[in-house]
Amino acid sequence: MLSREQVEHVALLARLELKEEEIEMYRQQLGKILDYIEKLNELDTTNVPPTAHVLPLKNVYREDVVGEHMDPEKVLRNAPDREENYFKVPRIL
Repeated sequence: MLSREQVEHVALLARLELKEEEIEMYRQQLGKILDYIEKLNELDTTNVPPTAHVLPLKNVYREDVVGEHMDPEKVLRNAPDREENYFKVPRIL
């Protein structure tokens, strides 16, 4: 079971202000979660390869090919502000 200090530390990291009754409630709930995780540690995973996802996903990339460009006048026609052939936006620092 987690201690009161551990729950308060987690709450501090999460920027939570907990009331007295909430500290006790979360102490019990987090303790049950950790107990369940400990049960998972009992499983034999010797022949199970580590995975990042349960499905065999992979990225699909397209060929990077230069294509036709749109006319700058047509692209910038509805721009709220522009400078030469560029969109003009507020400076962000």
